[in-house]
Amino acid sequence: MIIRRHFITSAGAFIAVPSLTDIAFAQAAGPKLTQVLRKDMEGQGAVQETVVSIVEFGPGVGAPWHMHPAAQETFYALDGNLTIEVEGRGLSGVKLGEAAIIPADLPHLARNDSTQAAARALVVHSRSAKDKPLTVAVTRS
Repeated sequence: MIIRRHFITSAGAFIAVPSLTDIAFAQAAGPKLTQVLRKDMEGQGAVQETVVSIVEFGPGVGAPWHMHPAAQETFYALDGNLTIEVEGRGLSGVKLGEAAIIPADLPHLARNDSTQAAARALVVHSRSAKDKPLTVAVTRS
């Protein structure tokens, strides 16, 4: 499901957080992930933590199949167009200024199908179980 939203204005405050941490996916040629905020939630019931990141995809680059245990992912295209594939749900295109929501515990991947242009996305994970890893690689047969 693609949701067209312009929530980047409110997310801008998260991007300005001065303590940036660079984290690379396990795949050497994969996208570059920069975590800009990791904060415990207060008074939010089941949600325990929010993790906000910027993911940069070079031309033709994709993240490997993975999942987020007990964490919903919101994916907003900042630059370029991206493709998201969710197991059992097929492919979705996410164009500049569009967003997609990936439910918790579903294997998925994201990629930049362009051979010439880079792409960037704002990614927000809402976690309900901090005792589980944020990202788990998924082996596909």
